[in-house]
Amino acid sequence: MLRVGLTGGIGSGKSEVSRRLAERGAVVIDADKIAREVVEPGSEGLARVVAAFGEEILREDGSLNREKLGAIVFADSDRLATLNGIVHPLVGERVEELQRQAPDDAVVVYDVPLLVENKLAPMYEVVIVVDASDEVRLDRLTRVRGMSEQDARARVAAQASREERLGVADVVIPNEGTLEELDARVAEVWKRLRG
Repeated sequence: MLRVGLTGGIGSGKSEVSRRLAERGAVVIDADKIAREVVEPGSEGLARVVAAFGEEILREDGSLNREKLGAIVFADSDRLATLNGIVHPLVGERVEELQRQAPDDAVVVYDVPLLVENKLAPMYEVVIVVDASDEVRLDRLTRVRGMSEQDARARVAAQASREERLGVADVVIPNEGTLEELDARVAEVWKRLRG
């Protein structure tokens, strides 16, 4: 089993790379997806988040209003640490469970947005960083995702710097061009991972 950490700043295109690796046969364990699962309505995780942040972070249907919670935690590092202290252990348990289910010869790709921030690089045999300039990422967040420029800048600032991410990379996938160019780069990386 080859354990690969995949990361990139918000708006870098990490999810596109993750999807393309899965299409080629990687077992992808998506930390963000799991982070959403552990705070679904009725979960222990959601109850703990509501206890810490109040009922105003819930939607009318009882689900977590991620945008509202995000606006709170990305503006306050102490509140972000509180949230991470609740969610990260629950995510860790689920990741271990999924890892045990993967075949012995699998390339297991851990899609981890905060790999650098949480100093997780040593956990993986290979660390892949999807890289795009802050300007490109901000453009994607405002134009494609519809974030306000202020919110986009706050999210980028709350994460590791581009230099910090590149500093832990074994493999860098530049992503400032077309999806076709990205696909070709992912194909090359997949060949290396299987070799």
